[in-house]
Amino acid sequence: MMPKFSVIIPLYNKANYIAATINSVLSQSLGDFELLIINDCSTDDSVKIAKGFNDPRIKIIEHKINKGLSASRNTGIKSALAQHIAFLDADDSWKPEFLKSIDFLIQEYDGASLFATNYEILLKNK
Repeated sequence: MMPKFSVIIPLYNKANYIAATINSVLSQSLGDFELLIINDCSTDDSVKIAKGFNDPRIKIIEHKINKGLSASRNTGIKSALAQHIAFLDADDSWKPEFLKSIDFLIQEYDGASLFATNYEILLKNK
């Protein structure tokens, strides 16, 4: 069965963040998604960390050469099974209701083709 969303995470050297990013996707209240992680030739432990997650919705796609952020997103789009694409950077996180909110917007505004939400910037105190 086709998932409702294909979540695309381009990954390049984000070992310090990728676990929290993946957990934020897996913690979504709307669980009807596939998670496509596009490894763009990371040289740190990013891929090892991503491969440590055991969830059938996760698929890791490997680039053979570094192609950059846009090409990684395009690889994800070409591999996506769902009608709706959601992009997430490897050092960002979603709140648990994100996909549910996007799904609501898609249903509410069926003529629209691009959706966005508010964001927060979290800074460490020095």
